[in-house]
Amino acid sequence: MVLQGRNDQGEARLMSRQGAITLRHAFTLIEIMIVVLIIGILLSVAAPNLIRVRETARAKACQSNLHQIRGAKEHWALTTKAERTTTPLMTDLAGPGKFIRKMPECPASGVYYVNSLRMDPLCSLGDNATPFEYYDDHILP
Repeated sequence: MVLQGRNDQGEARLMSRQGAITLRHAFTLIEIMIVVLIIGILLSVAAPNLIRVRETARAKACQSNLHQIRGAKEHWALTTKAERTTTPLMTDLAGPGKFIRKMPECPASGVYYVNSLRMDPLCSLGDNATPFEYYDDHILP
């Protein structure tokens, strides 16, 4: 192959036995760096929102578990005719053949406290103490 020259667009032309071959130039380092910079800016804008959505989903799943525990406590109290000061154990509420099939687990690695019948169940993560960010609290609404 023999380099024949460059055309108006800066493309190199090679001459071979089969005919002329046109080669395009590759991306420059500056172009690649600009693309990486734009992707980095987009990720920096999107990352906080993705984290907030993940935490909100965890809190909603925890609240759903707390709601199930509260309902299981009420069913247990009716079934056993327990006093309002009685505190059931989680093993009384959850397990095969019980009020909840599977032992609930907090998706954010919290621990559930059943409490007495007159109190709602709690998660150890609880309220995050931010007054306007209720969406990531691990408490019953």
